[in-house]
Amino acid sequence: MDGRSPQAYMAALQHVVVTLDGDPEWLRWWSASGVPECELGIVAEGHLDHLRPSADIRKVHDRVRANFTCAAPDTDRPAELVPLAVHEVTGMFEVIREAMGLGALPPVPPLPDLPDQARELEVTHKALTPEAGEVEPQGYLTLTQIQEFFGDEAPPIR
Repeated sequence: MDGRSPQAYMAALQHVVVTLDGDPEWLRWWSASGVPECELGIVAEGHLDHLRPSADIRKVHDRVRANFTCAAPDTDRPAELVPLAVHEVTGMFEVIREAMGLGALPPVPPLPDLPDQARELEVTHKALTPEAGEVEPQGYLTLTQIQEFFGDEAPPIR
């Protein structure tokens, strides 16, 4: 993200994911998948226009590995980031739900306040190699670029 790490947004995304992971309704919903784990990988695009999101969903052994792109927000205020993160994460799970044929998503439980001092998150910075030409005019990441970023080798879920 323009040389900066989107730490505040990553913390908000993690906060939402951890809350959903501990919610009994969401746990029951996921158990219907028959897969013990779901691993989310998120690329927060900054300098790209993010004209369309990209997703790569694969079953790797006993887990679903779902990698997504999302637009990095223009704010770092927790009060504004958490609703954006809820929208982003539930959108990701909606794509996973459709890919796996699961039932409707449960409601989002009340989220506790985002801690003032979120722990330092591991954020990987990688330069993305455009397939042809510059990345700027492209406005989105291709599936190939997402696969190269995360290094997934398993076949996608169909």
